[in-house]
Amino acid sequence: MKILRFLIPFVSLAVAAAQPAVQPSLTFPLREGWMLQPSTKVTATGEAISSASFGATSQTNGWIQAEVPTTVVAAQVKSKLLPDPFYGMNLRQYPGVGYPVGFNFSNIPMPPDSPYAVSWWYRKEFSLPNRFAGKTVWLNFRGINYRANIFLNGKQIANSNEVAGAWRTYEFNVTSAVKRGTNVVAVQVWAPTENSLAITFVDWNPSPPDKNMGLWREVYLTASGPVALRHPAVLSRVDSPGNNTAHLTVTAQVKNGSDHPVKGTLQGRIENIEFAQPVQLTAGESKDVVFSPDQYPQLNLSHPRLWWPAQMGTPNLYDLHLSFEVNGAVSDASRTKFGIREITSEVAEQAPGRLKRLFKINGKNILIRGGGWTPDMMMRETPERLADEFRYVRDLGLNTVRLEGKLETEEFFEMADRQGILVMAGWCCCDFWEHWGSWKDEDFEIAKSSLRDQMYRLRNHPSLVMWLNGSDNPPPPDVEEMYLKIESDLLWPNPIVSSATAKPTTVTGESGVKMSGPYEYVAPSYWTTDPYFRTTENLCNPGGCGGAYGFNTETSMGPAVPPIESVERMVPKDHLWTVNGPVDEYWNFHAGGGSFKTIQVFTDALNARYGKANSAEDFTYKSQLMTYEGVRAMYEAYSRSKYTSTGVIQWLLNNGWPSMIWHLYDYYLRPGGGYFGAKKAMQALDPVYGYDDHSVWLVSSQYVDAKGLKLEARVFNLDGTRKFSKDIALDAAADSTAKVLELPQIEGLSPAYFLDLRVSDGSGKLVGSNFYWLSTKAETLDWAKSNWYTTPTASYADYTSLAQLPKVKLKVSSRSERAGEDEATRVIVENPGKSVAFFVRLKLDKGKGGEEILPVVWQDNYISLLPGEKREITATYRASSLGAAKPAVEVSGWNVE
Repeated sequence: MKILRFLIPFVSLAVAAAQPAVQPSLTFPLREGWMLQPSTKVTATGEAISSASFGATSQTNGWIQAEVPTTVVAAQVKSKLLPDPFYGMNLRQYPGVGYPVGFNFSNIPMPPDSPYAVSWWYRKEFSLPNRFAGKTVWLNFRGINYRANIFLNGKQIANSNEVAGAWRTYEFNVTSAVKRGTNVVAVQVWAPTENSLAITFVDWNPSPPDKNMGLWREVYLTASGPVALRHPAVLSRVDSPGNNTAHLTVTAQVKNGSDHPVKGTLQGRIENIEFAQPVQLTAGESKDVVFSPDQYPQLNLSHPRLWWPAQMGTPNLYDLHLSFEVNGAVSDASRTKFGIREITSEVAEQAPGRLKRLFKINGKNILIRGGGWTPDMMMRETPERLADEFRYVRDLGLNTVRLEGKLETEEFFEMADRQGILVMAGWCCCDFWEHWGSWKDEDFEIAKSSLRDQMYRLRNHPSLVMWLNGSDNPPPPDVEEMYLKIESDLLWPNPIVSSATAKPTTVTGESGVKMSGPYEYVAPSYWTTDPYFRTTENLCNPGGCGGAYGFNTETSMGPAVPPIESVERMVPKDHLWTVNGPVDEYWNFHAGGGSFKTIQVFTDALNARYGKANSAEDFTYKSQLMTYEGVRAMYEAYSRSKYTSTGVIQWLLNNGWPSMIWHLYDYYLRPGGGYFGAKKAMQALDPVYGYDDHSVWLVSSQYVDAKGLKLEARVFNLDGTRKFSKDIALDAAADSTAKVLELPQIEGLSPAYFLDLRVSDGSGKLVGSNFYWLSTKAETLDWAKSNWYTTPTASYADYTSLAQLPKVKLKVSSRSERAGEDEATRVIVENPGKSVAFFVRLKLDKGKGGEEILPVVWQDNYISLLPGEKREITATYRASSLGAAKPAVEVSGWNVE
């Protein structure tokens, strides 16, 4: 199988993000020109507010100007009515922010005096496009949080009993309400309560005081004939392992917008394959139409171009063309992208009580290696940022992102489809979504409608690898059965997992996954240590034990303190470093919630392992070192033990605000040590050090054999002297892992020493490398004191002698060249000295002394250079981010002058 390797420019990604894969024939976005006002300042009725005369008077003076989608607080921030919520502790000064720091506001009642405890009005005037004349007109809301009354041209078209639920989508037939000339839509929105099926960030970041109330997703009009086409999808089965035939099921919903019965024909085309089916609809009826491959044999395709995740092949996409004809005229039409692939999973017992769920794509095993995704704290998104983040995901080599409850935009899923990134989606934990015992009849209906809307929205996307019906807990039997029926009715094509935990259910049995942590700092050796077979059973967490086995749906080596430039943007100067170092209320505020309100455990480990930090600069640099080490160890342990291990999701991939914890790149899109540790662990041919037995492994994550390889292992003391060297010739089978050697006992090692691993192909080209810093002092874990979020370190490794590394002066040169909208700077860095140049950071600035160019994709970073070694490393970035400046290279390092 051919492996897909590509470098897509930043700009083309952003442009692609703006082009929908499902294209209704006539769409009119209602984006600009909205106005917002709290109901306490409005005395008029919804009928009056939605009249043209209301806007013709001065009654809209003082309303907040906004673009939709936006939450209320996001609109206030954009209008400069509130200070930057991301700087310092500004957010705590917002009106309505009285909940304790680190608490989950979604579970706490909104203060009665909060300006968001009342409803807010959204109002917009628009003119109906001429092309909508004589058509059936539909008004769409892709997300309202949480309840709403909706008015159009003086008429109420929906009330707050009908419009309730953050994860529902709404479409209203407004043909009789719209008119030529000026139209006005007015929406009265109420925030969610602590008993709402809404949006929560759990302990990831604080919540804004409005609980993200508002029109937080797109609003638009569409037009059709009497019958509209909705939710087109192509679902596929593949005859694996040969993969020579695929069986397609095509489905779509047809909606009769008229007040009389309609007969018509639904016609479809996929390349040169055509199919059609007569349909009868009663007045106002909606119906799902299905074309099965049994009834339509032309939907059995020979030699299909399959959709693969990026590391496995090409994410091929096809076009589905559908149209509905009434009396020979097209009533509505759509063009939809889809991929042909089949995703399956199986749960197997690998030891008594130890289960694993293994996923396969088109019959081939895949080790899920991903990160947990979060949207912006105020649910803001731009096509450019979305493209930037996907660029990072691809550059890291991850194959999956997990969405816990925060089910992203259509553009997100379309980009995942195109880029070959799998998406693990499902409901969230830790709020009313999992308080099933408190649900009332209305909540069951909201949950039902929410799931139905999301299934319709997601089922066509080839990137969806699974759906989780619960997160930290599986739903009770009645709710799980309700969910499963909806998923079956709507032909959900992918594996369904009851929750992200190992808790079984009476309905579907074992989940085959675990959520055993950790989330707080753990030493690198944690991941290759498995005390499962120890005699004292309570040493294991409820979901499993330490060690890389099974499928861990969320886990982490702990905090991820960003580089100093990012910390300076979120922490005021007078709090940047105190007598207690980073243990300060401002630093803590930018940590997490719940059990993660400080970074004390991480700080204690850093000071013990690397020597006490003496400044914010020193602390943040050592943090990159420790995070690189920890994240790499986690991913490599799971890779090394495949398919005893079947998946791992780093918690988190990104942040919804500037944070000290849980990310591979920070909110400002600045990649730090964890990013490059993860990227190193994800390389296609990865030479891996085993912290458990001092072994060296070779992990192949590519799906082709690699023959005629050479692995070099070299050990160096701090003074640069070589203490061990061995070369081994070997082959690496596709998708394999193999133990290559065990390092012997080496005499005369310095307290801290280096292991350099390199893999080259038959031509001598370097195809994989790794550089480890190790300690002669054993690092041990206190398993008896484990809890759900960490296993403490009993005895730390000692890297304090790294401070004795002789200083080196590097030779650095660079050249830049432009290719279309992108620019690439090639940096040549050489170590002419006799000592190792350790943990060298390359940074690209907008001119000498200017701001760092971000986002930027570095081929490698935080590198170490052996004596006499020279490397060329490329950085790629958007040329427009330079402005009039020229790129300037800035180099720093552990022992770099």
